[in-house]
Amino acid sequence: MLFRQALASLLLLLALIGPAAAVNPDEVLDDPALEARARALSLEFRCLVCQNQSIDDSNAELARDLRLLVRERLVAGDSDQDVIEYVVSRYGEFVLLKPRFSVQTVLLWGAPIAIFLIGAGVMLVYSRGRDKSVAKAGAGGLSEAEQAELAKLLRDRDRQT
Repeated sequence: MLFRQALASLLLLLALIGPAAAVNPDEVLDDPALEARARALSLEFRCLVCQNQSIDDSNAELARDLRLLVRERLVAGDSDQDVIEYVVSRYGEFVLLKPRFSVQTVLLWGAPIAIFLIGAGVMLVYSRGRDKSVAKAGAGGLSEAEQAELAKLLRDRDRQT
């Protein structure tokens, strides 16, 4: 019984420890619909200081400035897409946590795969060429004089043992 209570307390504590949003009370908009849109948009933008957090989760000053900028644009009547375009135009594609599909992202994600495939192809060609040269040397690679000398050396070795 004591174990169950301790486990329940631990699980409750872990549930409360989850990541807390860094939005300050003075940033929250009065209109709940606009605030919900602002929160949703804030989850799409990367904190340029923390880099692996959204601006909604970051306590950095730049993240705060971005949260305020998003809210200003929403209050001004911009659509969600307009806000995204505005922030991207000021800070670049890097500000998006989920980058857009473009030639640059294809190159970024495809380059490691292409390098791996090129390396595998080079290794395959090299190993096939090496196998052919080894096979050629083993199948009649020695002249008759060399074969006679080899046979003589092997007989001499066998006599000594």
